[in-house]
Amino acid sequence: MGTRVPAATALESRFMAFDGASSTGALETLADYTCVALIEPELGEPDAAGIISELSQALQREGTVSDLLPFYHAALNRELLTDSSVEAELAFPHARMSGVKQLRFAFGRAPAPVTWGARSSWGVRFVFLLAVPATDAAGYLQLLASLARLGQHPDLLLELRAAADAGAILDVLDRIKVRPA
Repeated sequence: MGTRVPAATALESRFMAFDGASSTGALETLADYTCVALIEPELGEPDAAGIISELSQALQREGTVSDLLPFYHAALNRELLTDSSVEAELAFPHARMSGVKQLRFAFGRAPAPVTWGARSSWGVRFVFLLAVPATDAAGYLQLLASLARLGQHPDLLLELRAAADAGAILDVLDRIKVRPA
């Protein structure tokens, strides 16, 4: 591990251990891939198709996705083929498209667990809809691995669940490091 600042708190140390930090340079955080406008603290839709639509619209409003319908269909079709949910109440639907210029995600939090897909035997509370440039496989895999590690940290999931608003959710995401490429 790299040199630590002497005044680091136990919480900061836990996040450094979580991110797989190395001494090779600065790390990005999950917050670098989203913004307050891409965070829905209380999703209004009751199912995967509706949630993907709701988050796709946020991505379009923020200029990440230029053509809503093809992006929505690509993300939904991929989700129908391969369920992206994991046991820790997380789902990671995504679409890789040439019209997407920058790797970003929209985040949604359901007020109660949502049944995610026909094959899923658990509920999903946190959805990260990833918009992936067609040529950014490495960046996408790096981000997805970092997001998937959230499931190994129930304390972080509790913080995401308890966050009062989109700004507070972004603050939690800003403390979670992404491994450098």
